[in-house]
Amino acid sequence: MLQLVDFIIRNRFFLVFILLEVLSMWLVVRNNNYWGATYFNTANSYVAKTLNLSNTVREYTRLGEINADLALENAQLRAQVTLLAQQNPSHAPSGYLPDSTFADRFSYTVAKVVDSETHYQNNFITIDKGSKDGLEPGMGVISATGVVGKVQTCSENYSIITSILHSQFMVSTKLLRSDEIGYAKWSGKVPSQIDLIDISKYTKIIKGDSAVTSDQNAVFPAGIMVGRVRTIEVDQNQTFYNIVLDLATDFANLSYVYVVKNNQLEEQLGLRRSIEEPK
Repeated sequence: MLQLVDFIIRNRFFLVFILLEVLSMWLVVRNNNYWGATYFNTANSYVAKTLNLSNTVREYTRLGEINADLALENAQLRAQVTLLAQQNPSHAPSGYLPDSTFADRFSYTVAKVVDSETHYQNNFITIDKGSKDGLEPGMGVISATGVVGKVQTCSENYSIITSILHSQFMVSTKLLRSDEIGYAKWSGKVPSQIDLIDISKYTKIIKGDSAVTSDQNAVFPAGIMVGRVRTIEVDQNQTFYNIVLDLATDFANLSYVYVVKNNQLEEQLGLRRSIEEPK
């Protein structure tokens, strides 16, 4: 307290000057219409900028919550899109009506990425959902833009995903314009590119064509983006193209994923095993 009194005494002339300045400005603003309007306009402008900055900071701190809500909404929309696509297959012959249970066999679970690798030969991703959320090994994983990988193993609260950037991962892939089906497989080189193999060189391939998951797939719904054709090369001694795709999923900025469950997968695989066992 004594220090405050001492400070006021030592700076009393300056403090009186500031007080008189403030009083003078208040009298001018109050008794002069022009300066009064100028003051209030300027004050309102600064208040508006301050409020805008405050709102921007508040929205930034809520980005995680907003992104989670958007991811959940995207999962619901993707489920609806998949259902519509299965109910009305584009290449089906006239009169074909898919079973409603078959059309509605895929369901989605939103998960957050907590760890992701891109610089190894075999890369894995960790997400914050596990067996208690209904996840099981073998389920497909996609992002808002394309294929991500497949669930490798689960604990109660977490799951490890084998990334599409893995030397042993392959996904059945179709080129939209040519309807040719091959396999997307990572070469282990560039994490933003993947090879498309087993595409006949006698088919016309167009640079920039979209590559999506094919109908011959039990893990992923058909039509999920894999990438776009970047380069096309052909060796005269081979019967297949050397095609490189630009991956649709940006693994460097992967935040949320959707785990895909095929509710009829066990029935489908069980039927297959029943005819393979006698062999």
